[in-house]
Amino acid sequence: MENIIRFEKISYLYYNRIPALCDISLDIREGERFAVIGANGSGKSSILQIMNGLIPQSSGNFFYRGHEVTEKTLRDKGFLRFFRERVGYVFQDSDIQLFCPTVLDELLYGPLQFEMNEKEALDRAGEVMQMLNIENLKDRPSYMLSGGEKKRVAIGSALMMNPEVLLLDEPTNGLDPRTQCFLVELMLALSEAGKTLVIATHDLSLISEMHAQVALLSEDHRIEKIGPAEEILRDDDLLLKVNLIHEHMHYHGREAHKHRHSHYFFHKH
Repeated sequence: MENIIRFEKISYLYYNRIPALCDISLDIREGERFAVIGANGSGKSSILQIMNGLIPQSSGNFFYRGHEVTEKTLRDKGFLRFFRERVGYVFQDSDIQLFCPTVLDELLYGPLQFEMNEKEALDRAGEVMQMLNIENLKDRPSYMLSGGEKKRVAIGSALMMNPEVLLLDEPTNGLDPRTQCFLVELMLALSEAGKTLVIATHDLSLISEMHAQVALLSEDHRIEKIGPAEEILRDDDLLLKVNLIHEHMHYHGREAHKHRHSHYFFHKH
């Protein structure tokens, strides 16, 4: 499979002075499940925002299917359409993403902006709502939705353009277990359908379930290691170094025992 996304020594500075990413190089293959993991503030969201063209890198080169993506190329209407139709983004906070009067309006917004035929857009919206089990929400405004419902609508709006790459920023954050399970099953189904998935997360159980290729970020905003999820998750010393697990002292009478714990859904003793 060919590379669909390539980062060459990408760095990003907040306000041109505060490091958020330092010399990030990675390749993502077509159809791959790829996860960017790290502690809070390590730069996961910044990587996804650069991949979606929401922020420009401070230095380095970003290529999508061999085309360099820059502020200049994204000002070209032809390239912008090519890029936006192929790369979908799901924000960590669904309230940032949802702004239309109703769920149906939200789903139709992107296709109609790209001049899709209205009947085709409506037919596609029906298919997406059925897939996400949100047909009963189509006339509701976003402020009347639960967190899980908002997440489904946000994913639906990204899927309306039938992108080949789907970027998901902390997709399971704040969701109840049932919605998390639904979301994992959906992502696996999208992967089986050939979509390239890029997930930013600090949920170690998610990357284990997804069997993703993983780029592990350090707290100094660099890539510490790239490898299969199974290999990364077996390395407790590495996870401890990047602050994804921590050591906790237990006392049993006069004896002290030190255990390593994950911050997330499973514990390793």
